[in-house]
Amino acid sequence: MSSDNIIVGLDIGTTKICAIVGREDEYGNIDILGIGRADSEGVNRGVITNIDRTVEAIRRAVAEAENQANVDIRSVYVGIAGDHIRSMQFKNMITLNNPDMIIREEDVNRLIENTFQIPIAPGTEIVHVLPQDYTVDNERGITRPVGFAGVRLEGNFHVVTAQTTAAKNIYRCVEKAGLETIELVLEPIASSFAVLSEEEKEAGVCMVDIGGGTTDLAIFKDNIIMHTAVIPFGGNVITDDIMQGCYLTKKQAEKLKKEHGAAIAEMVNKDDYISVSQLQGRPPKTIMRKMLAQIIQARCEEIIEFVATEIKNAGFDKRKLIGGIVVTGGGSQLLHLKELFEYVTGIDTRIGTVSEHISKGLVNEVNHPSNATGAGLVIYGFKNNITINLQDIQQEKSTPKTIKTNSSSGFMSKIKSWFEKTLTGENIE
Repeated sequence: MSSDNIIVGLDIGTTKICAIVGREDEYGNIDILGIGRADSEGVNRGVITNIDRTVEAIRRAVAEAENQANVDIRSVYVGIAGDHIRSMQFKNMITLNNPDMIIREEDVNRLIENTFQIPIAPGTEIVHVLPQDYTVDNERGITRPVGFAGVRLEGNFHVVTAQTTAAKNIYRCVEKAGLETIELVLEPIASSFAVLSEEEKEAGVCMVDIGGGTTDLAIFKDNIIMHTAVIPFGGNVITDDIMQGCYLTKKQAEKLKKEHGAAIAEMVNKDDYISVSQLQGRPPKTIMRKMLAQIIQARCEEIIEFVATEIKNAGFDKRKLIGGIVVTGGGSQLLHLKELFEYVTGIDTRIGTVSEHISKGLVNEVNHPSNATGAGLVIYGFKNNITINLQDIQQEKSTPKTIKTNSSSGFMSKIKSWFEKTLTGENIE
């Protein structure tokens, strides 16, 4: 493929590693060129536990995506999650030294850069500094302060931190796979680009991404990200419960969950039975589908209760979340999960897919909630107007890359630019 602007998203998940290749056409629409998947055997709850297995899985996923897209992948946007992720609200302030007392772009950059340097817990690093709003002198609620007159600039920021070793292990795996990490992006932020509309972000919405190892959450209001959280379990704990409750292998339990699982036991016929093939030489096992649903419902209710607690702790409720809850991720495919969310939280819920953000290409292949993070990473890259012409990169794939593990001023400028455009309601094409 000649001279195409390409973005690649790499989702390093607990159950799978997914690489998605996208291209932006002349109309600003996104064309999915290739998707590569590999089973993930070296990741647990979003944290890499085996470097070699993870590297091998990345290589397999990327090779499949390369073959489909007919491109040579060198650089990727990578998602980060895990129960080590923490977020907080932080207010920071600088005094202007401009003789004309007019706030400039570099003043806003300096404020954001200073926020990246705030003291945090040892062994952690700041991944995102997301502007909420600004105050110039005593004038509050300013979304874009550039051009205002004043002597003091304050900013409210949503600060996301991660364990330093966890982030470095991601960089290391990507580098050993022969790739360069353009940027680490918090997975719920990436997923939100794929499944949420601008109207929902404006009205107030909670996105819940149920992955294999973790459940990621992000709350938006007035087009600003207000709260993020990572709940340290996801679909795999449901599978484990089925294993123990029905005396099955993990592979059997996972298959049973996907093909016959339901999140509300009362909506399953008590006379429905499932025949499960046993290990060699043993007769098939018969399982009541209603009992299976009871096991699943108990764990799903626990996950949803955690989500409800995060929503409450963030100061939100049904009245502030007009856009409701949008559930995505592989775990969102359970039958009747939408209804269970609505019953437990009392908030309108829908299942989020990525089709509305993808114009052509492998639309059907990517249009699955389990691809929300990978597709969101691709969209994130294009929304920030950062495109990498992979055909112009002359280095061999085996050439070692120098990866920065600390946030750079380039990243801060990109994230600041996107959020300022979002806050002011500009279209970002």
